[in-house]
Amino acid sequence: MALTIGDTAPNFQAQTTQGPIDFHEWIGNSWAVLFSHPRDFTPVCTTELGYMALINGDFEKRGVKPIAISVDPVENHEKWFDDIKETQGAAPTFPLIADTDFAVAKAYGMLPAEVEGDPTERTPAQNATLRNVFVIGPDKKIKLVLIYPMTTGRNFDEVLRVIDSLQLTAQHQVATPAQWNKGEKVIIAGSVTNDQAKEKYPEGWEEPRPYIRIVPDPTAG
Repeated sequence: MALTIGDTAPNFQAQTTQGPIDFHEWIGNSWAVLFSHPRDFTPVCTTELGYMALINGDFEKRGVKPIAISVDPVENHEKWFDDIKETQGAAPTFPLIADTDFAVAKAYGMLPAEVEGDPTERTPAQNATLRNVFVIGPDKKIKLVLIYPMTTGRNFDEVLRVIDSLQLTAQHQVATPAQWNKGEKVIIAGSVTNDQAKEKYPEGWEEPRPYIRIVPDPTAG
């Protein structure tokens, strides 16, 4: 079964560009974004890691730790980081996992169990399913899964937008509508009765339908 929202993110121990980690310990009380790459030195992934390096501060200020994974060994990762810095303007300061035995990719359902052998002898196309994004909460539960094709670069601004929604809705009994961005109006969750809503929102709410109750973002200044 593929991992999905609400599942516990599998724990693992792995080598990274920042040394060995225990994944759950590494997350600690933070949020995490785990995103995967078919191989090192692939063009789209080079642009993705470079962009993530440039906006890493936006994740940090939300209490989110990025971490990437590729099947290449650490020494390849370090050479790739040089290319990323030269071509994209910044090298990652977050860890890149060296999943040389495919254990993490298998645990997260990105490669089948029968895959084995030297990871550097596999082509990126053979690892085309290593294109996932997992957003993981402090409770180690998966909050979001995105899967991209190799030919389409990921939109990490969208990942930030979803994290803003996830963090807001985890703290307040609201949901966010289509195209929502931080600070915009939100929807009172269906689990909240009208009587409860009146206590939280004494000034009332917009109600185009009884099941759509719109209020300001409770965290907006």
